Amino acid sequence: MIEFGTFKVVFFFCNRTIQISFHQIKHSFVNIPNFDAKFLHVMALILIIETSTEVCSVSLIKDGTLLDIIESEEGQNHARLVTVFAEDLLSRNSLQANELNAVAVSKGPGSYTGLRIGASTAKGICYAAQIPLIAVGTLEAMTKHVALNLSQLEIPGNKQTLFCPMIDARRMEVYSMLFDEKGTVLNPITAEIIDDSFLAHELSNKQVVFFGNGSAKCEKVIKSPNALFLQNIKASAKHMTELVWEAYNNNKFEDVAYFEPFYLKDFVATVSKKNMLG
Repeated sequence: MIEFGTFKVVFFFCNRTIQISFHQIKHSFVNIPNFDAKFLHVMALILIIETSTEVCSVSLIKDGTLLDIIESEEGQNHARLVTVFAEDLLSRNSLQANELNAVAVSKGPGSYTGLRIGASTAKGICYAAQIPLIAVGTLEAMTKHVALNLSQLEIPGNKQTLFCPMIDARRMEVYSMLFDEKGTVLNPITAEIIDDSFLAHELSNKQVVFFGNGSAKCEKVIKSPNALFLQNIKASAKHMTELVWEAYNNNKFEDVAYFEPFYLKDFVATVSKKNMLG
């Protein structure tokens, strides 16, 4: 339980109840429209929640710099872990939740259940504390991280490079986008069934960097010498830092009451084949 004080917000996930208590806190905001964020120095603490994939990740940033992070790759435990991680982050940094200036959440695409858990948790904190909600695309955040760390990731710089983040959508399907070196979106978010013809035209004359938890299964199919697969680049709250900070400085906030994650595909319920009666 994250202690805010006088009233409670209760979430229900998969027959589990998550209860968070809050103080009613008022914050004032200064609107600074139309500026270049890199020249602005704003004092702010932002909690970031990423639950769109098997990774449950919560981070804390201060003035645009990663302060602390807790994450787990257990999968299927986001409802149990996300509020615990948030509480632990604040506690070990000697912070109270009423000192936060905003909460940010990954908006997808990704796991339907994971996205709902993250969004509901973030919205509950924002609503109770009367602070703004920021939403950042999962694929965009991973791409920003890769683009800012080309040398550390040993990506050759002697070729024109495109970036293709991928999130596993089961079987041979992935959620993907395509960006150029300037961050321009060449292909919007789509659900793609991967075969050896995927991005064949682009791969014929450009280097394409693939990453994300959906890229590993594609490596066996995409055989072009211009395809570069990065290992261990997964959705994480730490990868959201730059985009969250830009959004905060540009007042790009979501409507807390009406925000919904970007699921891309509708949720499909399945019935277990196990004999539940033994």
